[in-house]
Amino acid sequence: MKILILGGTAEARELANRLVAKGHDVMSSLAGRTSDPKLPGGDIRMGKFGGIPGLCAYMRAVGTERLVDATHPYAGLISVNAVSAAKATGIPLVRFMRPAWEQREGDDWLTLQTVAEAAAALPANADVLLTTGHMGLEAFVSRDDCQFVVRLIEPPAFELPRHASLLLSRPPYDVVGELRLMEREGITHLVTKNSGGGQTAAKLEAARRLGVKVLMIARPAYGPAMEVSDLDAAMLAVEAGALPGPA
Repeated sequence: MKILILGGTAEARELANRLVAKGHDVMSSLAGRTSDPKLPGGDIRMGKFGGIPGLCAYMRAVGTERLVDATHPYAGLISVNAVSAAKATGIPLVRFMRPAWEQREGDDWLTLQTVAEAAAALPANADVLLTTGHMGLEAFVSRDDCQFVVRLIEPPAFELPRHASLLLSRPPYDVVGELRLMEREGITHLVTKNSGGGQTAAKLEAARRLGVKVLMIARPAYGPAMEVSDLDAAMLAVEAGALPGPA
C-alpha cells in the first residue's frame, strides 16, 4: 500500500518504520524546520506542499492510498489542510494524536487558549522557562518585565533581548535534569503547550515538586478524522481495508 505520512514526531518515525517493515511503500513528509532530523525508514520528502491544492495534486500524482497525519499536536495549518485534502480526494485520513497531559494532584495549572493569552497572563517579575517553540516567541520576549529561559531545538530567527537567555537542547528530558534547571534558574513559571507524550513530560513533574506555576496552552481543533492515540491502533487503522473519510 502507498502511504503518505505527515511526520516530524517520534511516533511518526516509529509508525513509518513499522509500516516499511511490513512491506508498505511509505513516504514521510517533513516540514524541514529542524536541521539534521532523525529520519524514519522509507522515502523522505522535505518542505511544504503548497496548501490544499498542492497536497491534493501530490497525492493524486503518486497514487497515495492512505494519508496519515502524525505531526505535532500543534503543527497547525498542515493538519487543517490534511482534513480538506482527504475530503477532496477521497483518500482515507488517519490522524495519530498522542494523549494530552492531564492535571494531577499537586499541579498548579492555568489553561489558556492562545500564546498571546499566555504571554499576557505572566505576572511581572516572573522567572519563566519557555518551552512553546518558535511560533509566538515574540509575544513572550516583548514582556521585558519578566526573565526568560527560552528552550528550543533550533536557534530563533532573531536575537533574543537581554532579559531572555537561549537554551538549545533536544528531548527526551528527565526529571533530575529538569529539577536542576528550574532550581538553577529560579524558575517561577513554566509555559508549555499540551503536547502530550513522554519525551518532555518530566518538566511537569519537576514543576509539581517545586511548586512552579504552569501556564498550559490548550490544543487546537483540527476537524473530523479517524483519530487514534497509540501506534498499534494506528497500524490497524492504516491497514484497514476500508476507512471512513472525514465528514
